[in-house]
Amino acid sequence: MQKAAPAENKMGVMPIPKLILNMSLPMILSMLVQALYNVVDSYFVARFEQDALTAVSLAFPAQNLMIGFATGTAVGVNALLSRALGEKKPDEANRIAENGVFLAFVGYAVFLLFGLFGVRAFFGAQTDVDKIVGYGVDYLTVICCFSFGVFGQIMFERLMQSTGRTIYTMFTQGIGAIINIILDPIFIFTLNQGAKGAAIATVIGQIIAFLIAVTLNHLKNADVKLNLAKYRPDPAIIGRIYAIGVPSILMMAIGSIMTFGMNIILITYTAAKELSATVFGVYFKLNSFVFMPVFGLNNGIIPIVAYNYGARNRRRMMEAVKMAILFAASYILLGLLAFTLIPGPLLKIFNASEDMLRVGIPAIRIIGSTFLFAGVCIAMGSVFQALGYGTYSMIVSFARQLVVLLPSAYILARIGLNTGIDWLVWLSFPIAEIASLVTTLILFRRLYKNVIEPLPEGSR
Repeated sequence: MQKAAPAENKMGVMPIPKLILNMSLPMILSMLVQALYNVVDSYFVARFEQDALTAVSLAFPAQNLMIGFATGTAVGVNALLSRALGEKKPDEANRIAENGVFLAFVGYAVFLLFGLFGVRAFFGAQTDVDKIVGYGVDYLTVICCFSFGVFGQIMFERLMQSTGRTIYTMFTQGIGAIINIILDPIFIFTLNQGAKGAAIATVIGQIIAFLIAVTLNHLKNADVKLNLAKYRPDPAIIGRIYAIGVPSILMMAIGSIMTFGMNIILITYTAAKELSATVFGVYFKLNSFVFMPVFGLNNGIIPIVAYNYGARNRRRMMEAVKMAILFAASYILLGLLAFTLIPGPLLKIFNASEDMLRVGIPAIRIIGSTFLFAGVCIAMGSVFQALGYGTYSMIVSFARQLVVLLPSAYILARIGLNTGIDWLVWLSFPIAEIASLVTTLILFRRLYKNVIEPLPEGSR
């Protein structure tokens, strides 16, 4: 008897505006909760001691790199799995998922070694203040040594996202973040663990979210069947995952290098020194409210574009891209207004002193003015990743952060130090974002002409 054809996935038939909301809204909401926990984490640490807040800020490049390894691998799995489903190849989709789970725990092993042997040298390269180094080592050692929770959580969430079941990621991320928020004051103040307490609360939330994600995949994700007992690594599939994922990993690595370099520039070449680095770290906590929801939208768009690319439907692909840019720009405009109009109240969330306000208000205003450019680049970057052109995203990130941002920050910081105009260093961000937008538009035009335009128009 002939085997029945698989039912059409909603990513191929649901109206695009409704589909984007259906796919992205749960992730946007969970990302907002995640952003809240990022801010609450630093909120409590700031009230424990400013040196502890500085330590957590200096830890960000390593944490960002760890998240980059986890999400980069998951991006490759997400795009390939969605494409396999669009091409009606369920067995291949299962093999992709199994190799993705394997790679998640390879990534954990790498950061376990860093947590055990590399953390002190990492902080020592940024500052010689013993108290900050001590807080930083306590914090980052816990984060890295128990990072199996975040690696597992991200991978199993992406397995659900790849099959259109984004509603469940809201539960995993939301519950993990809420647990973290509840445990933060208990470990930081009640148990007097300080920065280390913040790290303990974070990893407990991540581990619980991971366990929930595994359970939901087993019970609710009918499109993916894992058989890890019989699993053997498949070099061909691993190569395809990393062909898409490595550019994303390198993008995050570039971001970590940029943050690490900016911390050194700010501490060495600005009058405020560690205080400037603290403001820079606080900025990243605040901007998570702006950009994490946009990344949630981005995560919802990737499987839609990948699925309809596999189904050879140009019309639905481009409609999804246009709607994503519109949604991202509309939301980011709110963040731009908040950062430029009320930077003082935003900084006071972190118990900002008068000196911190003096340094931070111009920084937040200047960087916030660039948000619309960044939002368009993120939305277009989702197309690069979905179609297997992650190298384009890497080129944009490299140009923005290493070719333009760091050199201009170094030059402007030196000028600012000599002239007494400390805020000059922050002008490097508008310069970098303009360069990023121009590069993104050039690469997107090339991708559209060579890959998207030749596709059949397809139906709505």
